[in-house]
Amino acid sequence: MLDKETRDRIIALIHKEVVPAIGCTEPMAVALATARAKEALGSLPESIDVLLSANILKNAMGVGIPGTGMIGLPIAVALGASIGRSEYQLEVLRDLTPESLAEGKLYMQQHNINIKQKEGIAEKLYIEITCHAADGKQSKAIISGSHTRFIYIENADGKVELEDNCDFPTSSEEDDIRLNLKMVHEFATEAPLNEIMFILQTKDYNMKAAQNAIEGNYGHNLGKTIDRPLAKGIFGNSIFSHIIAKTASACDARMGGAMIPVMSNSGSGNQGICATNPVVVYAIENENTEEELVRALTLSHLTAIYIKQSLGKLSALCGCVVASIGSSCGITYLMGGDYQRVCHSVKNMIANLTGMICDGAKPSCSLKISSGVSTAILSALLSMEGKCVTSAEGIIDDDVDQSIHNLTSIGADAMRATDDMVLNIMTHKGC
Repeated sequence: MLDKETRDRIIALIHKEVVPAIGCTEPMAVALATARAKEALGSLPESIDVLLSANILKNAMGVGIPGTGMIGLPIAVALGASIGRSEYQLEVLRDLTPESLAEGKLYMQQHNINIKQKEGIAEKLYIEITCHAADGKQSKAIISGSHTRFIYIENADGKVELEDNCDFPTSSEEDDIRLNLKMVHEFATEAPLNEIMFILQTKDYNMKAAQNAIEGNYGHNLGKTIDRPLAKGIFGNSIFSHIIAKTASACDARMGGAMIPVMSNSGSGNQGICATNPVVVYAIENENTEEELVRALTLSHLTAIYIKQSLGKLSALCGCVVASIGSSCGITYLMGGDYQRVCHSVKNMIANLTGMICDGAKPSCSLKISSGVSTAILSALLSMEGKCVTSAEGIIDDDVDQSIHNLTSIGADAMRATDDMVLNIMTHKGC
């Protein structure tokens, strides 16, 4: 068993990366920065300038904003200014009501909200908000590196309230414990149960989101579609179909603008859903114990966190790839798989899903999540049969951690040109 200091550092990392969020993380982070800039101004802004990194812009353009029935950044910025509270973090719009929504829409019509890409920066997660008052005063708030990390705040009197002198890399991440898959597996399977019971919160949040989608009408209704007779005739009434339905449903609700929180992973609600719901559904239907579920969820979420350490918060690689690798590990554990079988699942996943692009947060993310989850189940089954993609095939290495780094180097480095092209296509439709 890992020593107490190491376990405490891992637990702190999970608490940092697995947090509640309402709506898609990127527009909520923009709303958060807007709320903080408005607070620094001390009054409702006359106009707002928004400068965003390409990846933030990409992920915030086409997604539903919770409780609004609207898509995109202008309403997120308007509500961040009118009702947003920065102390709520990624639940910044928690106080939204029909009345405040009407006020936000009116603000959008009567005030200038200027949204542009920030040029000349390498940081993929960057949000800069400048609020202008009618008397000419202005305030500024900047988030960089992670969705809730403010690096600069300037109030209306020109006083700098916060300034992080580090360049865009997050100093807090430099202090995080560096993981490997063996450490992840050992922690998840051997840590005292009382230390990791908190991970069950992910089940409470993310399965409720799935149920909300079943009761409502969100996105492309993929989850509900899989539950209909035609789909049951194709997929059957099986653990497989139930996993896809419950995972896709939660994504439908989140991307469709449902006013419900989900437990995110590494800054992404979809990643949190994908790391949670497949594991929960399998555990329930396979009649695993609560302890087994706790350990499987810990393994799933921590695996995703580990992969994101080298991939980065935002990339051209779809986050469902990362989270599905985590859920495949969790399901493999629930099937009775040991560390070797878990490694096999990881390699099987990397051999299959590498290269799936992220083209922004949007309702159709549920389709990509379904692809990832389907592969997660298949990879787990293959691993339990002793089947594993070998180092003679593609980017897979004998060493599982090197295989992971092969994946993340493609996603973080080799796909940068892909990311630029995706954003160019998204921003020039109809031109």
